[in-house]
Formats: sequence, C-alpha cells, structure tokens
Amino acid sequence: MTDRDQSTTVYAGEHLSMARRGSWEYATRNTNRPAVGIVALTDAGDVVLVEQFRPPVGCTVVEIPAGLVGDVAGDEDEGVLKAARRELLEETGYAASRWSELGCGYSSPGLTDETIVLFLAEGLEKQTAGGGDESEEITIHEVPLEQITRWLKDRQLAADLKLFAGLFAAEQHLAQRAAQSQ
Repeated sequence: MTDRDQSTTVYAGEHLSMARRGSWEYATRNTNRPAVGIVALTDAGDVVLVEQFRPPVGCTVVEIPAGLVGDVAGDEDEGVLKAARRELLEETGYAASRWSELGCGYSSPGLTDETIVLFLAEGLEKQTAGGGDESEEITIHEVPLEQITRWLKDRQLAADLKLFAGLFAAEQHLAQRAAQSQ
C-alpha cells in the first residue's frame, strides 16, 4: 500500500472528521454515507427550491432539497431513495410519485470525499407545510425551470452549485425521455 492509498484521521468531531492522505487534508463525514439532492419538478414546470442560512458561508443559500443518507437514529441503513423521499417531504412538504436517479458525483473533491446522488422527483403532491426539521429554518420557493438563473440574479441570492448540476442533469434526462417518446 502506498502513501497515496492510506488516510489518517487528524481530527474527529461529532459529525465530521479531518483526514490526511499523503500531504492532502480533507473533510469526511463520520457516517461514510452519501448525501442526496432532489430536483423536484411540479406539474406546472416549477422547480421547488429551498433557502436556508448556512453557517460556513454566513448567509442564506438557495439549494435543491438535499440531505444525508442514514442520519436518522434507528434508520442508519436507509437507502438513497428512501433518504431522498424523506428529505423532500421534510424540507418542502412534497411527496413524489415518480423518481429517477440522475447520477452520482463528488460535492467538492478537493475538500471532501462526500458523494451526492441526484434525483428527479415528479408527480408532486403537497402533504405538509415543509420547512425542515426542528434544527432547520427553510423557506420554500417554486420557480419556473427556465427562469431560475434570472430569478437568482434578480434577487442577488447565493446558490449552491449542486442546484445547477441537478438542473443540468434533470434537463438532460427530460430531453432524452422526450426524444424517446417521439
């Protein structure tokens, strides 16, 4: 085994640790589970977005609904789709009848080993008010898919880049599905 293959924990917190592999330091989640991100598309063609304060950047950030897999006590072995369903309902109040996995990738590979699985959620039905769990204060927005970039710019809102990655993947998925149905 080479130095490149071995990692050493240099700090362990409650939820995150810092590790070193060779001369590179990076953050890692203690659960060693992925995160999920959901592009939730209403029948009217609006994308359901969430806005919440993010302490690391000191401001509110607009995002797609997202969260960690296996972070609920007693359900640490939940699958990615189950986590996506839970996070969508918790954060937005919506349940979806149709789910498509869009892909998986690293959130910031120079900083962390975290992976994110992106989903497209369709056939939305509002079931609760949403707004997150007791530790979150989430504002929900529904914005037409084709207007999101302009909407963010007009309001001078900070965006999480997984929003754009999710939208790109969802648009590609929808275009491919439309082409196959012709």
